[in-house]
Amino acid sequence: MNHSAAESVRRAVLGDEHVDRAQAETTEFTRPFQEYITTAAWGAIWTRDGLDRRTRSAITLALLTALGCPEELGMHVRAALRNGLTRDEIGEVLLHCAAYAGIPKANTAFAVASRVLADADAHPG
Repeated sequence: MNHSAAESVRRAVLGDEHVDRAQAETTEFTRPFQEYITTAAWGAIWTRDGLDRRTRSAITLALLTALGCPEELGMHVRAALRNGLTRDEIGEVLLHCAAYAGIPKANTAFAVASRVLADADAHPG
């Protein structure tokens, strides 16, 4: 996978503002990690044909909820909206996680998603 295709998918899913901010905050110490994320996640996984971006977003929300990663979850709630998931579908993914990953993790996920969705309402686009 070439780097420009990976970068293009990353920007399409996360938005230019997020990617520009991440790149601006990159240091010599974090540069290898940022390159790895771009190559491994965005290049090797998100560019594959086997699943559409909506499905990948739903899976990502479920995994981040199950693993208890609220910072990453907020970023991917925004990405899920960008990838076409509805608020109801996001809620269903999180509710589904409550049964399989645990109520405390789903509770945290709902709190994070609520903040992100409120911010999206306050700052559309």
